[in-house]
Amino acid sequence: MLKIDTRNILFICGGAFVGLDRIIEKRMDTSSMGFGKNVGDSRDKDLATLYSNVLPDDLIKFGLIPEFIGRLPIHVALNELHVEDLERILTEPKNSIIRQYQATMKLDNVELEFTKEAIHSIAQTAFDQKTGARGLRSIVESIMTDIMYDVPSYSDVARIVIEESTVTNKTKPVLLGSDGKPLDRKLLT
Repeated sequence: MLKIDTRNILFICGGAFVGLDRIIEKRMDTSSMGFGKNVGDSRDKDLATLYSNVLPDDLIKFGLIPEFIGRLPIHVALNELHVEDLERILTEPKNSIIRQYQATMKLDNVELEFTKEAIHSIAQTAFDQKTGARGLRSIVESIMTDIMYDVPSYSDVARIVIEESTVTNKTKPVLLGSDGKPLDRKLLT
């Protein structure tokens, strides 16, 4: 058993904390019962505002132990990601998911392109599924899995274009030769 002095260690906890919103709402609810009660749809509530009112007691009721809560002096609520935010996550960072797959395909001398519509469709799918930024990887991976295995078998494929229909309808991507013309061949899988 090791003893660690945690005075100079910063603890950062993040996550969805599903159900914490109901605990905060219950504590903050000052409306009357019966006909005077304001009944709203759960989709209408502003989670960012609600989470900004979190107290240590709320986290304890949520299930975190008091000793741990004492090590979290600052509570910050993050805004929900929108489709535009998810699109930026897909494309802008130096090591974005799209760029990672483009670099991997470059190893096989194949250029990989995602159309703007395809990127929007991927982001919209993650938004609709409420999986956020973590869901982006699984969506792109489901599109790219067959491509990653099949394309190295073809020496005449120079470029692959992922279109919106590839994302939404699971159609095969467009395969282009070195002359820029579409190839008739289909992926093996």
